[in-house]
Amino acid sequence: MTSEAGSQVRRMTARVAGEVQGVGYRVYARHRAQGLGLHGYVQNLPDGAVLVVAEGPRDLLEHLLALLRQGPITARVSEARAEWSDPTGEFSRFSVR
Repeated sequence: MTSEAGSQVRRMTARVAGEVQGVGYRVYARHRAQGLGLHGYVQNLPDGAVLVVAEGPRDLLEHLLALLRQGPITARVSEARAEWSDPTGEFSRFSVR
């Protein structure tokens, strides 16, 4: 599966650790993902990390990952690790869970 730009469409599952809950991180992630035209979701995890699942062109997902590593000014990201897989096409938008 490829996008119009020729970039392979992928699914990225990223786990972001650090001071990322209670600092507007999920809203930041949603805003950045929507701005890139990606679909998926962001949610807090019980261990204090944030999970981001996004689907779209690989190059745009890589850009989102770079933005996730920065985070909003209120966050302190210590780590953002991504796993890559085939997209499922289950998302019609990007949401906060």
